[in-house]
Amino acid sequence: MKNMNNTTEEKYNTGSNNEDLKGVVFNIQRYSIHDGPGIRTTIFLKGCPLSCLWCQNPESQSLKPEIFYNAEKCIGCGRCIAVCPEKAITMHDGKAVTDRRICTGCGACTEECPEDARELAGKYMTAREVFNEAVKDDIFYKRSGGGITLSGGDPFAQSDFSTAILKLCREAKIHTAIETCGYASWKILEKMLIYVDLLLYDLKHMDSGKHKELTGVPNDIILDNVKKIWHILHIPLFIRIPVIPGYNDSLQNIEASADFIAKELDPSVQTNILPYHRLGESKIVQLERPEIKLAASPPDEHYMLYLKEIMEARGLQNVVIGG
Repeated sequence: MKNMNNTTEEKYNTGSNNEDLKGVVFNIQRYSIHDGPGIRTTIFLKGCPLSCLWCQNPESQSLKPEIFYNAEKCIGCGRCIAVCPEKAITMHDGKAVTDRRICTGCGACTEECPEDARELAGKYMTAREVFNEAVKDDIFYKRSGGGITLSGGDPFAQSDFSTAILKLCREAKIHTAIETCGYASWKILEKMLIYVDLLLYDLKHMDSGKHKELTGVPNDIILDNVKKIWHILHIPLFIRIPVIPGYNDSLQNIEASADFIAKELDPSVQTNILPYHRLGESKIVQLERPEIKLAASPPDEHYMLYLKEIMEARGLQNVVIGG
């Protein structure tokens, strides 16, 4: 007799060929409401081809697991030094300091720390394990019109792993979305996007030279890809523009962004302007990256409304603050 108490995970055991493929995940956030329509589960993957100065998830940029270190919690006991297989940790002025060049992110130090001063960001999971976590909330997806969103980092940095997750979701009829900077080869994009229902696409800066200065790469591939996605693949997309005062919020760049969307895509494309926040700054400190400096303050509500009006004056019909 068939077992009627099967779990949701067993119900969707589709047996996909790549479900055992492993990737690096640093967070699975349930009940998300800002990463696409409805109630969603957002899966944060490691790895990104960009290195934006304002990155809110700097722990996502590297593909490998990394260690967060809270110096205020460290009591200088030295236990982490004793267990580190790479000898990457030394003591300076009573605090443990990690040589990030040789640290492998194995996590041995995090398990030994008695004060939880060290935390592992990133762990290896199979596509099936990720899907099993996401599908637990399938009832909420169906009731709210939600689904799963792959974020990061950038899902294209682990394209095979991301595709395996998306394929499992497609087979289970779960709505899929990805957040991306769009910096990937067209071959990779085409292969992965056949399993994507909605694209959340970032535009950081319209000037290619300035884009490279702020993110580490030029923007020609990014702009070319989004035009192809819209006109060739016809995948629904939202454009997302982070607003970083003093870096990409000039009148010239805001108008150029609006003109690109209106003329190269369509005036009706939803455009989310996202105010800068400081959540990533403390993470930079905990990743021991003193070379990264950003002199920016979050914009206020009135300023965001002003930028919205500018973009609407250039012809955009659906500009949203936040989201």
